[in-house]
Amino acid sequence: MSEQTLDYFLNRREIKQRDGAEVTWSHGVNSRTKVEEAVTGPTHMLEADVIMRGHDPREPVMAHPPDTDSDITLEQWLEAVKSHHKGIKLDFKSLDAVSPSVRLLEEVLPKLKFPVWVNADVLSGPGGTAAPLYPQAFLYAVSTLPSETVLSLGWTAEWTEGTENQGYSWDMVRAMEEICRDLKHPVTFPVQAARLSQSFSQLTWLLQQSDRYTLTVWSSPTDAITPEDLLLYRKHTHVSRIYYDLPECQRSKLMFVSEVNICLER
Repeated sequence: MSEQTLDYFLNRREIKQRDGAEVTWSHGVNSRTKVEEAVTGPTHMLEADVIMRGHDPREPVMAHPPDTDSDITLEQWLEAVKSHHKGIKLDFKSLDAVSPSVRLLEEVLPKLKFPVWVNADVLSGPGGTAAPLYPQAFLYAVSTLPSETVLSLGWTAEWTEGTENQGYSWDMVRAMEEICRDLKHPVTFPVQAARLSQSFSQLTWLLQQSDRYTLTVWSSPTDAITPEDLLLYRKHTHVSRIYYDLPECQRSKLMFVSEVNICLER
């Protein structure tokens, strides 16, 4: 189950092997202009944020707080992307947007053949001060989505420069596994790249609990990471179990260093 997204792009010959690092991402596709750019661009997955519009008519729109409105609703967004062959990842920033968004998704999903991911931060994580979406309410709302829909379930996290930032603790990963163990959907866990070196044992254990689980490693351009921070995971975890939602400069460097290490080991 962890390879369904990879199989889609592999069958379309857009990637060469079942390696999550080959999948590329467009971020913040929250406007008509960005949709037009993304659907014709080279990336495989389109990530966009969903909130309820802050005024009437109340409906799901594509925006990231503190924005409260957008020039494109979720319904219009789905209409714009459905004839293309990109995967989509909808990142929910408010619980009130989830149920009406699921109803819209259920209307169009029978016609869609590409990967569909739905994302929310459902637990508090390292340094996280923002309130997560209540996990039981979110999971109940998305439970009717088709079984191949990927649930992207993360922790709230904040990075403070100049301090010792913690990794993902045993309590965090065990709490996440507890709410995911009985789910029927594939689940991917978004994890911050800069915290991976501190969390190898915990995240490796989490992946071992089910073949439905993957990681999605994310980073911002300003995060201080090196490819070596990520190589341990590529060496000890099958490459189909980890996606890398990284700035292109970081992803390209990871792929290069990974290839060099493979050649040296041979």
